[in-house]
Amino acid sequence: MLPPQLTRESFAAYPKEAREVATAHLEWLQRLPLSFVPLLLRELVGYDYKFPLERRDLDRQLKYLASLEPQQFQEAIAPFAKLRLTPELEKTDWVGNPAIFTEQLTAHLWTTHQIDAFRTAAIEYVNKATAAFPDEPIPTHRLGIAVIGQGVRSTDYRLFRKLRSRGTYFTGIRAENGVTSLLDAVSGRAEKHPAPYSHWYIDGGQSAGIRAGVAQVSYASLSPVRAALQARMQKTYEASVFDPEAFRTMLAQIKPEEIGLDKGDSDKGDSKDAVLNRYQLSLLTEGSGTQVFATTFVQWAAREALRRAQPLTLLARFAPRQREQQMNELLNETTRKPELDAQGSLIDADMAAYYHWLNQQRLSGADQSTFLAWFEDHGQAVAIGPGFEHGKTMETLVDLSALIQRLV
Repeated sequence: MLPPQLTRESFAAYPKEAREVATAHLEWLQRLPLSFVPLLLRELVGYDYKFPLERRDLDRQLKYLASLEPQQFQEAIAPFAKLRLTPELEKTDWVGNPAIFTEQLTAHLWTTHQIDAFRTAAIEYVNKATAAFPDEPIPTHRLGIAVIGQGVRSTDYRLFRKLRSRGTYFTGIRAENGVTSLLDAVSGRAEKHPAPYSHWYIDGGQSAGIRAGVAQVSYASLSPVRAALQARMQKTYEASVFDPEAFRTMLAQIKPEEIGLDKGDSDKGDSKDAVLNRYQLSLLTEGSGTQVFATTFVQWAAREALRRAQPLTLLARFAPRQREQQMNELLNETTRKPELDAQGSLIDADMAAYYHWLNQQRLSGADQSTFLAWFEDHGQAVAIGPGFEHGKTMETLVDLSALIQRLV
């Protein structure tokens, strides 16, 4: 099937809201080249489970296309229409499985040396759509918090070596009820600037408390889900012939309810839980090591939250991960008590805190954003943002609660 042959019935299997958006823009989808429309459908098919800002970006693309005059429309899609495709790609079920088509298209573009032309066209298209319908200013600056080193009594490792030059390094932090103070700050921002999925708390262990208005994800709470997923992974690993592609496909096709996550039901208006559950499912099925390493889980969860939800506030608290072992032993976590590696986890989390800051800086308002990295229950921290000198060390005693107020 080619794009001009699309009908309302083509989207009958899509979730409710995705189906409504597709049929409302059917005229424009029919006019797009085959090298483009499946990429749009790959995002559209998950519309019901996307974060608000992801929906905004997709809506903006559709609004941009609909706003173009016929000549402008042809000029916008011309670089994509020039790409040479194969009959095999045309026969792919690109409406029902746009993700599979996208993978095949990417491989085709690489082998035919068209990937650079495609990338240039895609960047130009996104820039024009964004310029035509720019984002609204964010209501306040972004705040990122990374809490590392849980369970470590002492260390000779030089912490925050990547972050010290970006802000002020404190060595005299007084942190009584430190985690609670940080959570209170997150809650305060959520109360002052309420918006779905704008304020996050991600924990690599047990959650330190439920906070209203804050999206919360914890490694420990997903233990039954991870166990169900690991059982599936173990079965695949133990097969007589291990097929990496089949393994990847298996993970991609898992549904939330199959491993203990409530799928939600967008047809009944139950979309909020479905959004967060789909996000958690993606962390475990798309991330590498997120199923067995707590530090990897938190790092990937923070990265994806920043990329997809673009939150105003994100607190990521790292907990000790289990020691690295053979994959079969790691996947057997449910049958034994894992041995934890607090010192190794501290090093992992220290680098993850740097990545957290980097990913936050890629978002709008980076010049006004603030960031705190703290060695949990210890006196070391780094604060970054307006008002904090770069590369400076402060040895005077400072209450963590007072420091966080300067960042909030």
